[in-house]
Amino acid sequence: MILVEIFSTPDCGKCAQAREALKAVVAGLEAVICREVNILDELDYAVDLGVLSPPAIAIDGELVFPTLPGAERLRQELMQRGARAL
Repeated sequence: MILVEIFSTPDCGKCAQAREALKAVVAGLEAVICREVNILDELDYAVDLGVLSPPAIAIDGELVFPTLPGAERLRQELMQRGARAL
């Protein structure tokens, strides 16, 4: 399984867009688990990974996208890491 974490804050407009984009990409893949991380609640974890501002995306505990990637770029990264299309 691939763990994808999206780092966001409650009032971030781009974060809401990022969550929807991530859900759309993951909906077409197997072996992917999504987790939403509220930076305000898990600040130490976000800092440890190097998150500077939301939205950011980590995959398997590694900050891969410090800014929001396009849907196709995210899909490609997940496929390279072993996700399978449905």
